[in-house]
Formats: sequence, C-alpha cells, structure tokens
Amino acid sequence: MPKKVLSGVVVSNKTDKTIIVQVTRTYMHPKYRKTVKNRKNYAVHDEANKFPTGDTVSFLESAPLSKTKRWTVIVAE
Repeated sequence: MPKKVLSGVVVSNKTDKTIIVQVTRTYMHPKYRKTVKNRKNYAVHDEANKFPTGDTVSFLESAPLSKTKRWTVIVAE
C-alpha cells in the first residue's frame, strides 16, 4: 500500500524537531450542495528545524515517532 502524501501550511514551529501543518480540504456538502472547508492539523517531524511559519510543505506518512507524530516532511513547495 503506498504512503499518503499531503500538503499544507506550517502554522507552528515552536517545538523542537516538530512543526504543526494545517491541511485545508474543500468538498461539496451532499445535501445542501454548498462548498465546505475542512481544516485539520498534523504534527510533522522536521529533523533540521528549517521550516518557518507560513511555508507550504509536503509531508509523507511514516512510522510512529511519538504519541502524535506519524508524518515526516519531504519538501517545501
């Protein structure tokens, strides 16, 4: 099974080797036919601490690194 790749905007980089990335997804509501935005935050491993707040990054699914971290940064867009 291939690993998932997501992209989003860095909203926090205050913790060591961890960034919080917000992924926004838009979809059509099935009943009301209105476009709805859904946002979710992911704790992503950043070994070099090189991504500042506001950067757009892509990240890859990985083995658990801590209680909440299951993603690793691959590239900044």
